[in-house]
Amino acid sequence: MTREVTLIGAPTDVGAGTRGASMGPEALRVAGLGATLANQGVHVEDHGNLAGPANPWQPALGGYRHLPQVTAWSRAVHDAVHAELARERLPIVLGGDHSLAIGSISAVARHCRTTGRRLRVLWLDAHADFNTSALTPSGNLHGMPVACLAGHGPRELIEMSGGVPALQSKWIRQIGIRSVDPGEKRFVHAAGLEVFDMRYIDEMGMRQAMELALATLDEHTHLHVSFDVDFLDPEIAPGVGTPVRGGPSYREAQLCMEMIADTGRLASLDVMELNPALDVRNKTAELAVDLVESLFGKSTLMRAGDRN
Repeated sequence: MTREVTLIGAPTDVGAGTRGASMGPEALRVAGLGATLANQGVHVEDHGNLAGPANPWQPALGGYRHLPQVTAWSRAVHDAVHAELARERLPIVLGGDHSLAIGSISAVARHCRTTGRRLRVLWLDAHADFNTSALTPSGNLHGMPVACLAGHGPRELIEMSGGVPALQSKWIRQIGIRSVDPGEKRFVHAAGLEVFDMRYIDEMGMRQAMELALATLDEHTHLHVSFDVDFLDPEIAPGVGTPVRGGPSYREAQLCMEMIADTGRLASLDVMELNPALDVRNKTAELAVDLVESLFGKSTLMRAGDRN
């Protein structure tokens, strides 16, 4: 895993149904993300925030809310992430709502096609985000990024990776899922997504879920982690717009991140849906930074191969 990291802020909530995620990037910086990574021996460049259209706060049109604005923001994220991957740096997108992952993962997929690498995406989230305009109850595009990336969505989003969908369903592993709309649930099954929901984690444990999710990674694999902060239980992470009770505990989340770090394959990262307007004294941002630190090698005890 490269120790050269670029922070890219994407301060928008155009894809969400609640305002406030646009303040997420600054909250992560206030919580010390850059300095924390530097303390792990990471060389950090903070490229500040991308610019894009304001949130018009309008109703859905044709099954989508704010499609032109989401497209513009996703394109900006795509271009920024693709440029950092070309520099052989590890981009961290600071969200912002989760529709931005359409841009980041489209860029990663394009990079993987160019370099001949296999792509694996870990989607850490309370929600499957596999809605479509026909299934969505709201039209909010932050509930659709996985579907768009897999080719089910408006053309301007599904072709952002270069004329073809960014993902095949078999490339993605979803972890922590516990809120799926009825029509979306049937679509997830039909598409063959590999989902380690909270019942699976309750029954089999986070360790087994992560062992399966990380299986078959090798030196030719680009591992992208898309971390929606509502993955976490809202008791420990209240600062999100769509909280769902019953998520991973602090220790389960730490184990998840440490096992990802152990692979040494992390090559790009999203940190999404942090909403400081709903947080308590920035505690959710601080927890997110703590977990990202674990992704970059923080552990309780020294283990074989540790550098920190």
